[in-house]
Parts: sequence; C-alpha cells; structure tokens
Amino acid sequence: MGDAIDLTGDGGVMKKIVQRSKPDAIAPSESLPLVDVHYEGTLADTGEVFDTTREDNTIFSFEIGSGSVIKAWDVALRTMKVGEVAVITCKPEYAYGSAGSPPDIPPGATLVFEVELVACRPRKGSSVSSVSDERARLEELKKQRELAAAAKEEEKKKREEAKASAAARIQAKLEAKKGKGKGKAK
Repeated sequence: MGDAIDLTGDGGVMKKIVQRSKPDAIAPSESLPLVDVHYEGTLADTGEVFDTTREDNTIFSFEIGSGSVIKAWDVALRTMKVGEVAVITCKPEYAYGSAGSPPDIPPGATLVFEVELVACRPRKGSSVSSVSDERARLEELKKQRELAAAAKEEEKKKREEAKASAAARIQAKLEAKKGKGKGKAK
C-alpha cells in the first residue's frame, strides 16, 4: 500500500502498511498500553513461517514497553492504530540477535512479521471508565476552548462594529459641521 518506513533510523525496523486503519481509530498510549494482535512471523531468508496466530485464530496480547516482546514489536506497535495491518521487517539486533531462538529462529536472522493491531486496552487495575473519563474530560476541555474562542471572536466582532459605528457618528458630525459652516463668514 505504501513505501516502507524506517522506524529506527538505522533500517533495523521497517514498516510497510498493508491495510490502513480508520481515521478515528485509537492507538496504543500510556493509558492504553495493552495490545492484542494477530500475526504471522517468517524468516526473511527462506520465507518459512516460524510462528502464527492465524492458523488457530488466537490473539496474542502484551504490554508495549514492558520488555515482554522483541524490541522491533515495541517500536512498531507504537506507530500503529487499531485495524491497521503492517509488514514489519526486523534486523537481528531488534529481534533475537546473534543467538537466535532455536530451534525455529537461527542466529542472526532477519524476521518479517505481518501484524494486525486488533485492540488497545488499559492496564489491569486502571479501569476502562477512567480512560473513558479522561477522554470525556479532554473532550470537555476542547469544547470549552472552542466556546471561549467563539466568545472571543464575537467580542472582537462587537468591538469592530462599535468602532465602525463610532467612526460613522464622527463622520456624520463632521459632515454636519461642514454643512452648517457654508456661507458664514468667520
């Protein structure tokens, strides 16, 4: 769908979007660090599938930034939104390194994952309602800012109208004085 994006600046984690998310889709964040994904991992050299959730239609869940997955996933999933499908190519230093993960992943292997971000959730202990409350609070602040901006704009308009009215009155007085002064000697 698009060109590959270098997420690390050194070519270590490359992302190519296969399917875009909806524009209003949510993304992982501090308040939504738990992610659910579908994926299929292959060896770049051979194309051999070494792991997948697609065969049994399972979901793999983890917390971004907790160190529970390879570095490439922590990097790449932060850039995704729910519903997005991307191909993530991981150099060994962002995957299993020079040790690999025998027997499935040989030492120094570059890995390719097709990943779909299925959902983002809050940590256990922080409630969805607190996340919803925060969203509602932010929406309320946004509305308040919009109302304040509209009121400010209305005040500005009224000041401009008052200035124009005052200028018109002054102009009318000047015109009246000019008219009265005609024909009189001073």
